[in-house]
Amino acid sequence: MTLDEALAQLTVHSDPATIEQKTAYHKQERPVLGVPNPVLNDLTKDWRQTLTLEQRISLAADLWQSDIFEARICAAKVLTQARIKEDAGVWELLCSWVQDFDSWAIADHACTALQKRLIAAPDRLDTIDGWTTSDHMWRRRAALVATLPWAKMANPKADDIHQRERILDWAATYTTDRNRFIQKAVGWWLRDLSKHDAPRVTAFLEQHGSTMKAFARKEAQRYLHKQG
Repeated sequence: MTLDEALAQLTVHSDPATIEQKTAYHKQERPVLGVPNPVLNDLTKDWRQTLTLEQRISLAADLWQSDIFEARICAAKVLTQARIKEDAGVWELLCSWVQDFDSWAIADHACTALQKRLIAAPDRLDTIDGWTTSDHMWRRRAALVATLPWAKMANPKADDIHQRERILDWAATYTTDRNRFIQKAVGWWLRDLSKHDAPRVTAFLEQHGSTMKAFARKEAQRYLHKQG
């Protein structure tokens, strides 16, 4: 499938009435087609099922380079899959996009694809480690969003707990960062972890909560209060 063919499938579902709304909500300067999310889900599901991995990588690269809002989301979705044999090409492409992150919606979809590749090969956390000290805020944020599976594990193994502690160390360094998106990512990570290990989140907040912004601390505590 060519880029033009993929964009044609997207454009036929364009809703002019929602373009302005989505542009404002997502604070986009790039083109927005106004395609509903369920349509994006259906199209990318079909592409994942009908295209080879090589074709999907090529299409995803082209969709991303188009710099159209929905096309970039589709680029991430077409590569979001738990089991991929020989996934080095997917991993490398996803990592190459991080430098372009400038929108939470696009970044979060790409990070969802990254989550699958990290779970498939946890040693890739060594690469993510380098993102935590980047000058690029979106790359630093991606380090937490892409590692959310470790916060959501109900029955982590010893290696998983070790990796989780490593990620919590990153989060601790983020608590003094005043950027709202960074603070929100910390609160989000802790909130999800609290469902499975409330004592660990409580301990984290006792040590680092005073340096977090109030809204992030409140987010981290959302389920702790319910459990109490």
